[in-house]
Amino acid sequence: MSNSHLPSTHDWPQMQPGWVWLCGAGPGDPGLLTLHALNALRQADVVIYDALVQEAILDWAPQAEHIYAGKRGGKPSAKQRDISLHLVDLARAGKKVLRLKGGDPFVFGRGGEEAQTLVQHDIPVRIIPGISAGIGGLAYAGIPVTHRDVNQSVTFVTGHDQSGDVTSSLDWKAIATGSQVIVIYMGMKHIARIAAELIAAGRPLGEPVAVVTTATTADQQVLETTLGTIVDDIAAAGLEPPAIICVGRSVLMRQVLDWQGQADGIAPRNLDPLGRGRPAESA
Repeated sequence: MSNSHLPSTHDWPQMQPGWVWLCGAGPGDPGLLTLHALNALRQADVVIYDALVQEAILDWAPQAEHIYAGKRGGKPSAKQRDISLHLVDLARAGKKVLRLKGGDPFVFGRGGEEAQTLVQHDIPVRIIPGISAGIGGLAYAGIPVTHRDVNQSVTFVTGHDQSGDVTSSLDWKAIATGSQVIVIYMGMKHIARIAAELIAAGRPLGEPVAVVTTATTADQQVLETTLGTIVDDIAAAGLEPPAIICVGRSVLMRQVLDWQGQADGIAPRNLDPLGRGRPAESA
């Protein structure tokens, strides 16, 4: 497969038989794929992809066999052990294997487990990072994950553990008191309990919250709500996973930075949503 689509000034790596490249596909929009990921797609013999990988991305690998290995909460899913060992088998068969995962493979993607399995079975690996939905998905919603007038820290958490329950190892009180902005992956199922934990730890009922579903795709939806009303508002809006949930005052910036709405001719709702009282460029 030709690599003429890539800049010729760069020495692009070549996939070798028996290797597995573990690659992040980004949050959804095919345009957010990295060039290294595109290079991999054009060379692979087989692509094993997750549920959140857009079909359009697979179109860049017409020469490859496409194998679905999606894992979605509450739905029939491939077992992680079977996925990892299938990668081993394909590599041992001399295939050029691309393991394509939504977002970044090392951000709540179990990429570390898969890579460790491969190394333990003497399979050479290459890691290709991707844009995580907790950053890129919020950016598409017009929400900066950091803003100097809001936060000097951000905490990324997962809304469930291996059993599917709320992550028991998390100290929600410490998170609530120690992080100005909280980004929650896979939190829709347990949002009532998560919100209750944060409120009990002192986060205000009126704290801004955004829920971004199917981020960066044509089906993206954004709900602006508060910590006290999020459960009812999600139900009223009929939102479904996959979703990223952002808790914190940075959510207010969507009022001025909803760039997709502005592209459609919708005027900003508030040019100074944080109430700074001075131009944004001023110190």
